[in-house]
Amino acid sequence: MQFIVTGYDGKDDGALDRRMAARDAHLKGAEEMADNGKWLYAAAILNEKEQMAGSVIVCEFDSEESLKKEWLDIEPYILGKVWEKVEITRAQVPPLFDKK
Repeated sequence: MQFIVTGYDGKDDGALDRRMAARDAHLKGAEEMADNGKWLYAAAILNEKEQMAGSVIVCEFDSEESLKKEWLDIEPYILGKVWEKVEITRAQVPPLFDKK
């Protein structure tokens, strides 16, 4: 199953600092999941100041439960309180763009 996960950063004064503190661990996990075929695409959401303010990830897991257990439960941006809100939406990448 494919999903779009959108994580919205907090908007308080320390939000960007929390993101930057957790970023290396987040990217390490992202690379591992991409290598394992779990992450298909990802992008940072930018705010009006062109600063990172959230993330959009297109990913593939067996179920929403496995997405949470295998990824979100250990995601540095969640554990580090970077993402204030997370939305999970079922999706389907068209075969033209599916790299599998």
